[in-house]
Amino acid sequence: MPPLLRGAILAAAALGFGAPVAAEVARSTDNSFVSRHEVVVEASPKEVWLALISPSGWWRKEHTWSGDAANLSLTPQAGGCFCETIPEVDEPGRFTLQGSVEHMRVIQAYPELALRMQGALGPLQSEPVVGVLTIAISKVEDRTRIVWEYNVGGPMRYEVPVIAKAVDGVMGVQLASLAALLGPVATADDDAEGAAEAEVSAQDEAPAEDQAVPKINPAPIIKVVPTLRPGPTLKPAPTLTPAPAAKTGIAPAAPPRGAVTTSPATMPAPKPAPKPAPKPAVKPAPKPSTVDDAFGDLTDDTPGR
Repeated sequence: MPPLLRGAILAAAALGFGAPVAAEVARSTDNSFVSRHEVVVEASPKEVWLALISPSGWWRKEHTWSGDAANLSLTPQAGGCFCETIPEVDEPGRFTLQGSVEHMRVIQAYPELALRMQGALGPLQSEPVVGVLTIAISKVEDRTRIVWEYNVGGPMRYEVPVIAKAVDGVMGVQLASLAALLGPVATADDDAEGAAEAEVSAQDEAPAEDQAVPKINPAPIIKVVPTLRPGPTLKPAPTLTPAPAAKTGIAPAAPPRGAVTTSPATMPAPKPAPKPAPKPAVKPAPKPSTVDDAFGDLTDDTPGR
């Protein structure tokens, strides 16, 4: 077994931190595994976030390359580095330059909610694998839940069951160290025991008759909605076909273009013709009694006669 892997297993077993709420290898295949841990702390999401992005204050020095967590730094921005500085050495007979290690690369930084980084931690750095660490922060009443999930996949020379157990132990140690920095830790067992005690206490305080006879919830009242019958279907009135006009053999003349046609109902009533004025009566001339009366006096001196 490689020394780094053996050291990770021993460190995970030896460190005396409180166990997180949930810790398990949630999934494992021939070339992948998922380590998941969860803890609830009595701190605000802001306090959790500020501590999380300062790994030098809680990351275990046993899992650093330099042996000192003070050399760790994290830039909480997309593309930011979770890196470690390897200090230079200036000793008699030995001199080295400063070095560095990239543990992970930040791919999402959502303050007080989530931090996601990609990289192969510890002994996985020598393998062509991809590891994604997602740390989710959520508010739970007056506490804060931290869910820590490390998803690893790809070809590796380690036996997956062995390396998965070792990495899961280291992840649990790191989360426990972060929770210890934030104050008291509330575990799932504590919450479950508290809920069970509250339930037992409520049953003990309940009257005996309530315990002997279970309460039956009344059946819900079902309202019957009357069915509406459709009304009778109205048949459309028959269409009246006008009687054909009498054939006279003469087609009616079409009205001249632009003429205004009116129907008999809208035509004005004809005005009565004016009565002709009465003619004066002509009195007949009196008949002459003699020829002289008719032609006058023949002895008249009228010219021309």
